[in-house]
Order: sequence, then C-alpha cells, then structure tokens
Amino acid sequence: MKLSHRAQSAEPFHALAFGQQAADLEAEGHRVIKLSIGEPDFGAPPAVRDAMREVMDGRPLPYTSSLGLPALRAAIAGFYRDRHGVDVDPARILVASGASTALLLVTAATTDPGDEVILADPSYPCNREMVAGFGGRVVAVPATAETRFQLARESVERAWSDHTSAVMVASPSNPTGTSIPFDELTAICELARARGAWRIVDEIYLDLSDHGPDGEPPRSVLTVDPDAIVINSFSKYFGMTGWRLGWAVLPEALVPAIEKLAMHWFICASAPAQHAALAAFTPESLAVAEERRTELAARRALVLAELERIGIPVPAVPDGAFYVYFDVAGTGLGAWEFCERALAETHVAFTPGTDFGTHTAATHVRLSYAASREELREGLARLGDFVARLTSRTP
Repeated sequence: MKLSHRAQSAEPFHALAFGQQAADLEAEGHRVIKLSIGEPDFGAPPAVRDAMREVMDGRPLPYTSSLGLPALRAAIAGFYRDRHGVDVDPARILVASGASTALLLVTAATTDPGDEVILADPSYPCNREMVAGFGGRVVAVPATAETRFQLARESVERAWSDHTSAVMVASPSNPTGTSIPFDELTAICELARARGAWRIVDEIYLDLSDHGPDGEPPRSVLTVDPDAIVINSFSKYFGMTGWRLGWAVLPEALVPAIEKLAMHWFICASAPAQHAALAAFTPESLAVAEERRTELAARRALVLAELERIGIPVPAVPDGAFYVYFDVAGTGLGAWEFCERALAETHVAFTPGTDFGTHTAATHVRLSYAASREELREGLARLGDFVARLTSRTP
C-alpha cells in the first residue's frame, strides 16, 4: 500500500506544531503565553451562543442545502449591503464548514493540473497546499515591506504566464496583518480579468481592519470587481473559530459547479451552527463585534509599543487582522531557532516565518495579539528579557 503523492508532498503547518509544544509544556505545569495561534479569546457573541442553546432543544435538524441555509445566505447578503454598500444576490453565496472548506471548493472548481496561481510570499500556507493538492503550480511572488508584503500590479504582471489561471490576494494578510492598497487591488483585478483569470480574494480579516479617517469601514473587492471570488468566515470578526463556519461569494457562473462539488464532498455545513449564526447579524452582535475590533486595535498598539521598546523592528505596520510580523535578524538567530528557544526558555509561543513562504522565512516571526492584554504584557515582558540576553551576547 502507498500514500498518495498529494499526502506525501504536503508541508506541515508549523504554527500548529508550536501550539502542540506549548500544550506539552502546559501539561508539565508551566504557564505558557501562546502568541502563536490566530484565535480570538472572545468567543462567539452572546446572542449567537444563546441561539445555539435554543436550536439544540431536540428539534429535528435536517441537512440544509449544500449551498447553505437560505436565511443565512440572505443575512450574509444583507451584511454586504449594509456594511460595504454592495448588492449581492444570496444565490451567489456558499455557506461552508469554515473558510478553508469554501476555499477548497473554489480551488477544486478553478484549478486544473498545470494551472498557475499567483500569490504573495509571505502568505497563508494552507492556500498554497490547496492549489498544489489539485495539481496547480503556486507562483509565490516575493513581497517586501515596501509593498506592505502584498502583491503589486507590476509584480503580478512579471509573474504572469500563459498558464496563469488565478491571482489570490489576502487583505488583510496572515501573517503580516497588512492590507493591500485598494487602488493596487483594483489594478490587479483589472489585469487578471482582462486576461481571463480568476480573482480570489481572502477577506477573512477585512472587518477587523482599521476604519478610514471618515469612519467608513474598509471596502470589499466586490465594490470594484463584482465577479471576484471572495472568501470570508465567522471565525475572526465574529470570534467563532471552533464553530467551523465560513462563506464564499461566487460569480454566478461558478455556482452550479461549486454546488455539485459541495454535494458530493461535504453535503452541507453544520445545520445547528448555521441556524445559530443568524444571530451574528443582529444589531446586538454587530455592536459586540465592533467593540472587539476596537479592543484588538488597542492590543496592537500595546504590542507595537513594546516591540519598539525591546528593539525589534516591524518592517510593515499592520492595519488589521491580529498579527504583527517582526524581524529577528538583529538577534543573531534565525526565525526557527528564535521561536524554539523563546518557547523553551521563556515559555512564550510564536510562529516562525517558515510557515508562510521562503522569502522572509529565515528572518521573520509572526506574533498573534488575539490573546488578552494581560497575556500580551506578560509575554512581551518575557520576550524583552529573552532578546536582551541574546543581544548582550551578539558581537
């Protein structure tokens, strides 16, 4: 018997590996500060939790449509209308078991063996693995602090080939927490559309972005490219990580293909989770989500101030999500050793850049500020002591 090439070639997700090491240290009785995993400490809004208790009252919970509960798809469409000023037909919305499942279905429907998908390096590792899993070739474009670790139109054009089938953008990005300038995103979408390629835009962290000077929320790509494929989730803005519920906004022509794949592969997302998620769009829950967005911005300010005090540079200041991507080259350690030693010696968990590509893998580390302020202060105090010991020994 043999494993498939797909299974053998998949890379490990190192953020989860460091999380396991942290759990092992906790089992030994150590207090570990986990700044490695992108999981908000808030949990679902109270109204969503109440709705889940109500729906689990013994009533029948049959399968929903493979595209999702009609009422939930309508509520998501209403969210785009009210928050982002975009009219989206609910028929174009897929509700899936997490954004990862939505992206898996989208990748399956748009990628053939030999197709090339352009994305930034650094970027979320699972996106690359999905493309490779369907026989696609990942074209990872090195991105620098000058472009906020995001793609630029010029870099996309240089990477383009006759085999390019899609461009994938995440804004704000994991691991950097930086957004792509909107005019740059518009230009990339125009280029890809003109050349007949899919535009796949990860907006999972969009609603955790800073608002503009006028108080307006950030714009969805759908405001300039109605046929872009958008991936989103209940995990981040609504704090519902373990609920495994996400969605995609699809071009109309793609819906039938996605529906067929969803029917065969997943049947449907969790029915009780879908029913409860309707409460995420109530005024009460949206107010809670906005309070949490403000709190995360305060945590970011705390982290940036402490990193500056410690002397660790942040080449591109984040404006959303809950990540800071910092440069450890000045400590004399590579990113992997830095994270290993920080965890072993100070019991603070970070994620090395190895997860996110090759361009900055050896020099950069991701910090998640989804933890509480108390945890952040303690973790950064330990980090400061650790870095001071390192730099005192660096010639």
